[in-house]
Amino acid sequence: MAEEKLRYSDVELEEFKNLILSKIGKAENDLTMLKESFVNDLNNGTDDTSPTFKAFEEGSETMSKERNAQLAGRQEKFIRDLKNALVRIENKTYGICRVTGKLIDKERLKAVPHATLSIEAKNMQR
Repeated sequence: MAEEKLRYSDVELEEFKNLILSKIGKAENDLTMLKESFVNDLNNGTDDTSPTFKAFEEGSETMSKERNAQLAGRQEKFIRDLKNALVRIENKTYGICRVTGKLIDKERLKAVPHATLSIEAKNMQR
């Protein structure tokens, strides 16, 4: 019977680190764009249109800003989770399920690099 691996090799951890760093870079760019669109209060030229349309426009703008703020919050959490994954890589605990103690499948980590639960543990939560 093959011995079960207890952790990912340093080479594998380096691969995951590179993947996570590229995801952090993209996520930070996305966050910057979200924050800019949130702060960027451009006048859409509704000053000379009917008051009713202007009220609808302002309501829509408020909803859009709230949505962008919500998305920015999620993006910040995602970046924080990715940075926490980098810490686990440095500690050589990356990819170990915090419930079962087994290695999280490599394909799962490629799809969700900040995962801390294996599919098995995730299914036990339901």
